[in-house]
Amino acid sequence: MLNFKIDEFIKKHITKRPTSYFVADIESNKAQLSTEIKGKKVLVIGGAGTIGSSFVKAILPFEPSSLVVVDYSENGLTELTRDLRSQDIYVPSEYITYPFDFGGDVFAKMFRKRDFDIVACFAAHKHVRSEKDHLAIEAMVNNNVFNTQRLIDLALESKPKHFFSVSTDKAANPVNVMGGSKKLMEKVLMAYSDELKICTARFANVAFSNGSLLAGFIERMMKRQPLSSPNDVKRYFVSPEESGQLCMLACLMGNSSDIFFPKLDESQMMTFSDIAEKFLNELGLEAEKCSSEAEAKRKAAKWDPNSKTYPVYFFTTDTSGEKSFEEFYTKNDEVDMNTFAALGVVKNSEIPSKDDIKNTLEEFTSLFDSENVNKAKVVSLISKYLPDFSHIETGKSLDQKM
Repeated sequence: MLNFKIDEFIKKHITKRPTSYFVADIESNKAQLSTEIKGKKVLVIGGAGTIGSSFVKAILPFEPSSLVVVDYSENGLTELTRDLRSQDIYVPSEYITYPFDFGGDVFAKMFRKRDFDIVACFAAHKHVRSEKDHLAIEAMVNNNVFNTQRLIDLALESKPKHFFSVSTDKAANPVNVMGGSKKLMEKVLMAYSDELKICTARFANVAFSNGSLLAGFIERMMKRQPLSSPNDVKRYFVSPEESGQLCMLACLMGNSSDIFFPKLDESQMMTFSDIAEKFLNELGLEAEKCSSEAEAKRKAAKWDPNSKTYPVYFFTTDTSGEKSFEEFYTKNDEVDMNTFAALGVVKNSEIPSKDDIKNTLEEFTSLFDSENVNKAKVVSLISKYLPDFSHIETGKSLDQKM
């Protein structure tokens, strides 16, 4: 597996782009990016994750004077630091990592002691599988929505020049609670876009990101376990490098309330099963398709390293919240497809009143504190505030699959 080069595989087989999709936009805006970043104080929340760390690597060449990275994953921050220190990249003399939750009191104390110019948040519940029951959903809404409100409240005290919080393509016509929670987060952002310069971004799957199905392929191979994936779900993909660059452009080049997304077309979508087969081919193996999880596990347990095949189980999706396709905007959105070469921008989104946001959050708090709360009631409340929310409930979770 040491001979498997993820970046090269992504370029060759997934994005099919030898260079970043956003090179032209970065180059044409290099002077302004330098003006906005050079000598500035930057806070990156959730910076140990794939997108957050890629954002860090995207901005560092523009030489900020200070970089503070917050993430609840102590191990992730350690790896980020080792990664940065092990390559030829500018790291400011003031580089600090803090392993704590951005919704907590310790974070607030740190934030108030510093005068950040750029605040970029990547901390989020990002998996569809996280909507197991009302408790899991409460944690998701607390992280994606309530913590965003808390962060904005802090930012209003010092008013950084740029405020960015990442969204997801699943916020457009959401069918799962994760996408619904991110759409609610967007509403919170929009409500304060008159007081802070706030932007966000929806984008494709990040190939081989932490915790993703593709990254799991490597783990499964290392543990001699079968590969498993849906064969009927198509997704857009960007590389980790591209994810950070997209967010950098959105954070620094957008106008307040802008929602950025990559200009990708349907011909660039792929199924996970296709990628699984290409992944095995890259390792000199062919996929041995099995008819069940049980068969795949039996064959993996007996797998011979000299074999030219490897067991896989491909299936038709039947879990809650899974959308068969992706979209970055809806038919009702005003979209600018001309300003950037590789980026579209949703403009002039509806701006909720701050009182409406306050009432929404209070109603969610009341429901979560109720003894009669359940998943169906939470989904119903999300639907009340998101008319385009059409939850797909099958009674099955991704945790019930390999």
